[in-house]
Amino acid sequence: MNVMEAIVARHSVRQYMEKPIEAEIVERLKDEVGLCNREGRLHIQLVTDEPKAFGGGMAKYGKFSGVGNYFAMVGPKGADEAIGYYGERLVLLAQTLGLNSCWVGLSFRRQPDQYTVADDERLYCVIALGYGASQGVQHPMRPMEKFVKVSGVMPDWFRRGMEAVLLAPTAVNQQKFEFELIDDHTVAAHARFTLIGYGQMDLGIAKYHFEVAAGKENFVWE
Repeated sequence: MNVMEAIVARHSVRQYMEKPIEAEIVERLKDEVGLCNREGRLHIQLVTDEPKAFGGGMAKYGKFSGVGNYFAMVGPKGADEAIGYYGERLVLLAQTLGLNSCWVGLSFRRQPDQYTVADDERLYCVIALGYGASQGVQHPMRPMEKFVKVSGVMPDWFRRGMEAVLLAPTAVNQQKFEFELIDDHTVAAHARFTLIGYGQMDLGIAKYHFEVAAGKENFVWE
């Protein structure tokens, strides 16, 4: 499975089997975490075999079960978009390795002894990880026209990018963003206002999907 196939196949999963992640897959994920942290100047950490974060009432409220592994999405304050972008890069790698995942903003308990958060950093969220009891289901799709601004004919590469954007996970499926084709090779992406937050993080997730499908060789970000 390649990354584009992972975008199509990946859905949020909340129930997991009690099956440990193999050592070689853990090492592959840790290697990618290191790359993401260096490129994005983040402090993401992979936590394995740790059930306490999803062992309380909040996890049950969120209908989570069997979660013993997760990415702790830590970074400097104001790094919301980068957290979304690099977190989704990790999510899709995990999917190609046969794992399932779910972005989690609230339905977990913080475990400060399992990861490090410096004074100038924050824990934005976690991403549950493991072997799902199912493969999840596709979230409802909205018309592409609600999210794009294009004058004239939409290039094929831009359309491919937007088709992948519509598959991107967002907080409560809010999809509060807009992509604009400025000229033949320039794209702007903006987060729209949202009452529940997570707009910039969702934008980062969507931008990674767009890059994968549109091809970074076809455009530049404004």
